[in-house]
Amino acid sequence: MERDSMEFQYNIDHFLEGLEKLEITLSDRQVNQFIKYYEMLVKKNKVMNLTAITNFDEVIEKHFLDSLQIAKYVKFSDNMKLIDIGTGAGFPGIPIKIAFPEIKSVLLDSLNKRINFIQEVVDELKLDDIILLHGRAEDYGKNPEYRECFDFCVSRAVANLSSLSEYCLPFVKTGGWFIPYKSGFIEDELNHAKNAIFLLGGKVDRVEHFNLEDAGRSLVFIKKGRVTPRKYPRKAGLPTKEPIS
Repeated sequence: MERDSMEFQYNIDHFLEGLEKLEITLSDRQVNQFIKYYEMLVKKNKVMNLTAITNFDEVIEKHFLDSLQIAKYVKFSDNMKLIDIGTGAGFPGIPIKIAFPEIKSVLLDSLNKRINFIQEVVDELKLDDIILLHGRAEDYGKNPEYRECFDFCVSRAVANLSSLSEYCLPFVKTGGWFIPYKSGFIEDELNHAKNAIFLLGGKVDRVEHFNLEDAGRSLVFIKKGRVTPRKYPRKAGLPTKEPIS
């Protein structure tokens, strides 16, 4: 098995310990998929800006384990549908897909070069039931093929929660969840976004805080209680320029 040579090159103990805390058990094949993903990320990062983090241990902690924190609170099962908005280099969508290959995944990003990179990763890792979309959330959020049909929408995109909710909640079906990953402790941001979340059909259920290398992180669990009004999301750019207040 490739594991011995892999361990010679990389110390994966920290990764395995982090997975154990999340109660995630991976096969050797899945661990090797994460290693290959790391290698492809670092190689591509030399020619295009995907991440400021390239050290192996830091990628494990700040990208892979961070992406998988959701598994502490969500039990993924067959045929669940998840969409990752503003996926960037594939976070959190690709780590979630590697760890839980049974879910049906869609990853969306506005920059085609990033989507092309993720397609290379998907092909190399032989990931199934995954769709990559190049475009804006404002456009796909009005597309009947993707609107109001996902069990989970996740995002690590850098945007205030009011704007991010307008981008993401239209994708979530009634009874589903929008779960953004946020830096730090976000009570003020959350208070400012509550009206937008309500108008978009959601309600904040809870916030789960965790630490990665002493950096505070938060997962916000927003339950979709009713259909998002058809006028949302507004036209391209408006959710960011003029957030719902």
